[in-house]
Amino acid sequence: MKNEVSTTVKVRFSDCDPIGHLNNVKYLEYMFNAREDHVETFYGFTYEEYTKKTGCTWIAIQNEIAYLKEVRYNTQVIISSKTIEIEERTSKIEIIMMSLDRKEVHAVLWVTIIYFNLQSRKSAVHPPEVKDLFHQFYVDLEQKDFKSRVKFLRSQNAKNS
Repeated sequence: MKNEVSTTVKVRFSDCDPIGHLNNVKYLEYMFNAREDHVETFYGFTYEEYTKKTGCTWIAIQNEIAYLKEVRYNTQVIISSKTIEIEERTSKIEIIMMSLDRKEVHAVLWVTIIYFNLQSRKSAVHPPEVKDLFHQFYVDLEQKDFKSRVKFLRSQNAKNS
């Protein structure tokens, strides 16, 4: 997908459980770290720079994750992210961890974020330039709810195995 950005990551032994599978909480770390890298590389700023410049930031207010296929240590995976919803004050991001050949999805994470003014300590309306930037990375998914999306991705995994 042209509006989806991605990076390749190697799963580390120290992040795995005793049987060699990536620990559930580490999926979140890998996915959030990749998203932070995507914002810096493709959106052109770091969260720290943006907050210093504007006094605003984004705060995660909801996470939904599904673990679809185990990941073992020493495996390289692709982590991609895209904007799937843009509202006045909130946005939703999809982050997917998949195999290098992109045939198997290991996990999918939907993160709802709110634009937040640090000085007023309240949510704020996304500025037009932010909405424009987010639209550059927007993908209109066919599945509009998380359960349907997970079902679709599971079916894709089954078809590709």
